[in-house]
Amino acid sequence: MGLVVQKYGGSSVANPERIKKVADRVASTRKKGHSLVVVVSALGDTTDDLLELSRQVSKNPSHRELDMLMSTGEQISVALLAMALHEIGCDAISFTGGQVGIRTDSAYTRARILEISTNRIREELEKKRVVIIAGFQGISSQQEITTLGRGGSDLTAVALAKALSADSCEIYTDVEGIFTTDPRVAKGARKIKKISYEEMLELASSGAQVMQSRSIEVAGKFNIPIHVRSSFSDKEGTWIVKEDSSMEDVLIRGVSLNKNEAKVTVSGVPNRPGVAAGIFRALAKTGINVDMIIQNIGKSADTDISFTVPKGESENAVRSLGALRGRLKFKEVSLDPNVAKVSVVGIGMRSHAGVAAAMFEALGKKRINIEMISTSEIKISCIVKKSDGEKAVRILHDEFKLGKKEGR
Repeated sequence: MGLVVQKYGGSSVANPERIKKVADRVASTRKKGHSLVVVVSALGDTTDDLLELSRQVSKNPSHRELDMLMSTGEQISVALLAMALHEIGCDAISFTGGQVGIRTDSAYTRARILEISTNRIREELEKKRVVIIAGFQGISSQQEITTLGRGGSDLTAVALAKALSADSCEIYTDVEGIFTTDPRVAKGARKIKKISYEEMLELASSGAQVMQSRSIEVAGKFNIPIHVRSSFSDKEGTWIVKEDSSMEDVLIRGVSLNKNEAKVTVSGVPNRPGVAAGIFRALAKTGINVDMIIQNIGKSADTDISFTVPKGESENAVRSLGALRGRLKFKEVSLDPNVAKVSVVGIGMRSHAGVAAAMFEALGKKRINIEMISTSEIKISCIVKKSDGEKAVRILHDEFKLGKKEGR
């Protein structure tokens, strides 16, 4: 039998009853003879609750202390799951990320895994124990607790699967797999049986919340097949795998929506070399991730530059740029938080023309205005008004006939 890494999300362990059901599933897998490493997220909305607590005591909490606080959620989960397994006669032991040697850099709240020492895990597996590891966290070379960013338990699971040369990596969540779009937005959404790493990465980075995008990057780099499935069902879910020729037959794999975007516009920017570099260098120094960028160049000596950032970083972006106004000589900085990004993704775009035209025509017929556009080889994204976001998803889902049959 093989080594299996399983990851359970917050909804799967949201309360004692669900923790007991996860324990039953874990014990069942163990009884089949598999060696088992289980990664667990914080219970339910614990992470959001802890963030809210931090805001009640500090307007601008230090990132180090945030990581100290946020890491406690997963520690509760692993201990409770270990207790539940003990109760049903399954030997198990729980660890924090630091205890099993998940070493990271020192970038608090968004650390990157540098290495994993698997010695302690293997020692416990040899004792026939289920090893339960707190997701989302690690420890730096300075012995500081760090976290891996929202959804970081996915990254923990994939990284452990690579480090341990696991036979499979299963991601358990509250849905049955990856869908053509959010079923809560489009009733005709269908489960996808198989999707490529590249397509899943584009969907995840465009707003699909089933998996963290960094975990998909690692899985794709090391060719680690991932099975995304429901913790409440035994049905097969969605396999995230290496691209194969059959996938090109499907033009569009899915439609995603990201409401966590804000548009920043810098107006009256002098149209001369180096000014745009100064704007984006300042944002980079502040650690702000810029997504879409558009520059409008007219006949005048000035230009406008618009870009999108995560909504939580938008006010910081405006403050950072405001400090540059005198030096770079632009006129003003404005913020529009009421936007959404709608994206269509599919590796079939590489061999089929006309996707952009069909997308824009479909939105135009329903009088949805497009404010910004960006493209990659397998993705087209549009910024629209936030109020039009879900409507746009339904229009595009219908336009590309994603609800007619289950994706392959």
